[in-house]
Amino acid sequence: MRLLHTSDWHLGRSFHRENLLDAQATVLDHLVDTIRTERIDVVVVAGDLYDRALPPVDAVRLFDRVLARIRAAGARAVLISGNHDSMVRMSFATELIDASGVHLRSSLDGVGTPVIVDDEHGPVAFYGIPYLEPEIARHHWGLAERGHPAAIGHAMELVRADLAERPGTRSVVLSHAFVTGGRPSDSERDISVGGASHVPVSIYDGVDYAALGHLHGRQTLSPSVRYSGSPLAYSFSEEHQVKGYWVVELDAGGLAGAEFVEAPVPRPLARIRGRIEDLPPGAEWEHHTDHWLQITLTDPRRPARPMERLRTRFPHALVLDFDPEGGPSERRPVTARVAGRDERSVIADFVEWARGAPATPEERALVDTAVEQVRLQEGAR
Repeated sequence: MRLLHTSDWHLGRSFHRENLLDAQATVLDHLVDTIRTERIDVVVVAGDLYDRALPPVDAVRLFDRVLARIRAAGARAVLISGNHDSMVRMSFATELIDASGVHLRSSLDGVGTPVIVDDEHGPVAFYGIPYLEPEIARHHWGLAERGHPAAIGHAMELVRADLAERPGTRSVVLSHAFVTGGRPSDSERDISVGGASHVPVSIYDGVDYAALGHLHGRQTLSPSVRYSGSPLAYSFSEEHQVKGYWVVELDAGGLAGAEFVEAPVPRPLARIRGRIEDLPPGAEWEHHTDHWLQITLTDPRRPARPMERLRTRFPHALVLDFDPEGGPSERRPVTARVAGRDERSVIADFVEWARGAPATPEERALVDTAVEQVRLQEGAR
């Protein structure tokens, strides 16, 4: 049996206000093509199908289309909800949807009850462990301990208990969790509320393959425990990550191997730094003109209209940071610098400090108007 392990689609997500739906559609087109070329039998999606509990309509439509195309390509699909998804909404009508060959597991009641898929070697049991909010899981199952290790540990006990009743059955677990040894990015939502956030790799002992979701970089924690990562980069910290999906082979004895298939990159991203006058003319930056960019300027003084100037050369610059060479020149506490001074002079000094030039008469007039408006509003309270 051949599996395609993917996760963290985050359909409906934006990237610094840039809509990613077209890029997500491009990657999912490639995923469907991979199903055909690699003769995939089952697609496993390990959570964070959407980016938020109430996804936009266009994201729902894309999700609907890709599930239909997965089935048309001849594969079945097993999916779980992640910490960005709504567990309740994603569990709606799952019994009806099961009949189509798409199996969405988003309920604590279903943990330990597998989806059975047969091949020439016999049955394979797919166990979905959706993202488990520790306190919800603790109350639902009456657990004595708090935290993710207790919740996922109990879920795996249910899995192993069911497997014990199915001798000779191969097994795959889908789990959305932060496993010790995994390397996070800047784009994952913190799941540490409710107790310890990490779970040990050994918690997945006893199954042939554990398909993990949550961390956005592909990672192999053991031959049978892997993160596929997200199919797209969702933060500049993922600049050097290779995106794609695992193609996993199960033979009669269990796990026979896994190979990584790279996904297309609709628009690459990069982080560059330097003085504003050095960046646009520099030939070394030429290949970055079509990238989404995070640019850090190192000018001692903040230049005027920096983003406007940079976008004449880098039209897809999204984030602008400042890290002046030599560090800030004024190290006294802010309270000491503003004590006893009126608002207009403080603002004027800030403009001159940040830009290296005094505020213009027009800017001073704008500040005067703003200060007067604030005072009028405070006086009316």
